[in-house]
Amino acid sequence: MNASRTSIPAGPRALQFLRHETRFHHEPRRASYGENIVYTDWRRDNYIHAIQEALRQRGVTARCIGVEDDSLPLDNRNRIQAAFDGAALLDVAQDAMRQRMVKSTEEIEVIKHGARIGDLGGEAIKAAIREGISEYEVALIGTEAMVHEIARTFPDSEIRDTWVWFQPGINTDGAHNWATTRKLQRGDILSLNCFPMTSGYYTALERTLFLGEPDERSLELWDVNVEVHRRGLELIKPGAVCKDIAAELNEIYVDRGLLANRTFGYGHSFGVLSHYYGREAGLELREDIDTVLEPGMVVSMEPMITVLDGQPGAGGYREHDILVVNGSGAENITKFGFGPEHNIIPC
Repeated sequence: MNASRTSIPAGPRALQFLRHETRFHHEPRRASYGENIVYTDWRRDNYIHAIQEALRQRGVTARCIGVEDDSLPLDNRNRIQAAFDGAALLDVAQDAMRQRMVKSTEEIEVIKHGARIGDLGGEAIKAAIREGISEYEVALIGTEAMVHEIARTFPDSEIRDTWVWFQPGINTDGAHNWATTRKLQRGDILSLNCFPMTSGYYTALERTLFLGEPDERSLELWDVNVEVHRRGLELIKPGAVCKDIAAELNEIYVDRGLLANRTFGYGHSFGVLSHYYGREAGLELREDIDTVLEPGMVVSMEPMITVLDGQPGAGGYREHDILVVNGSGAENITKFGFGPEHNIIPC
């Protein structure tokens, strides 16, 4: 049961007759592709009563109920089991995750628009960068540009959850730090992160920039991360194994003495995803994931290194593109330029 809305379901689905929505929210009833029951939450177990009533109306006796144990609290699982004591609870989390990994044509179309809108947000931010402007002001400019374009492209959709993280200088160390009132200064390394949300579908654009010419060590570090990024883009194709991609990219950092500066995995899945929902754990470009890429999967390539404050070239270096795996390779749907040739802002 999911309170979120998807545009069009990916592949065959079992009948979805209930959407969990409390406090008289009717949006799922108006916007969903399937049937809904809207109910109040004046009692904690009203959700379970709604399920029971939906089954009763259809003359259905529950004998096996699919649950996702990776996100279902034990107390709630016990309540469901007690309410349906004649039914077996079957963990479908892994199967559901594998289904979500491969996107439908319609989902990919939404994601492509998201990548395009992220690029527009990035261009608005790039045009706004100047000495003396605050991080949060730049973030607002990028967010506004994306929200307007989402409304233009999807005029009948809800407008929610689009955001920007933008940091200069020391605040780039984590890439995903919230915007502050710090003002941009000449020589700052900059981290641009745009996240447009369309109908629950998350996309992203992330780039390293500099306000003015970077020093020699900063430029060297940036070039290494761009090298890893370019190679990673080449490696994403059908038949590639997630852990093998990570292992090969690690070797570039090892050769440059920078593996210890790497901060997280090299990429992840996209789809119904945001700061409220988790990514698909089985589709991460990490050393412990043996998933084989196949057509219809959508993944990012996003290497990052961080150099601690006080060291030469201090800051976080990060690039991020989104790729759609197809039958012959992968289509890069991010068009915003990356690297020193594109993202040194004169001042």
